[in-house]
Amino acid sequence: MNMPVRHRPGSLLEQVLPPLSWGEPIASEFDDLYERMGRLLESAGGTSALGGRPHWAPLADLHETDRAYVVEAELPGVQRDAIDVEIADRELRISGEHEECAREGVLRRTTRRTGQFEFRAALPVDVKTDEVTANLTDGVLTVTIPKAQAATPRHIEITD
Repeated sequence: MNMPVRHRPGSLLEQVLPPLSWGEPIASEFDDLYERMGRLLESAGGTSALGGRPHWAPLADLHETDRAYVVEAELPGVQRDAIDVEIADRELRISGEHEECAREGVLRRTTRRTGQFEFRAALPVDVKTDEVTANLTDGVLTVTIPKAQAATPRHIEITD
């Protein structure tokens, strides 16, 4: 999610726009809105319950086949033992931690995500939670959740 650029006092915005009728420049209103939006995003899940460190959600696809629901989550560089897959209360939860690798020298730029991650998806009632499988191949975690046998309609003969 992109965040608006933070206002700096004395900016061009303050020089061009006249103050509003109640005497405050419009830029201070945007500053206040920006601060409140930041607090709202933090309270809505910007930090994890484990240690208060920020977490991120991996990119993932959820699709349905005739026999199963399949989740494919991108977790490049994450080790198999650092991933936890759990199903509880009709919800799939994929979580773990991607450790930052040790480097020599000074890091000048990074865009790769590290730290704790979590992906959640609601599941329908008709799944076999005891037959779920998970496979990590080439940085993609594939979780397959089989569907339960649906009751097939059949004709009932009426007898005397």
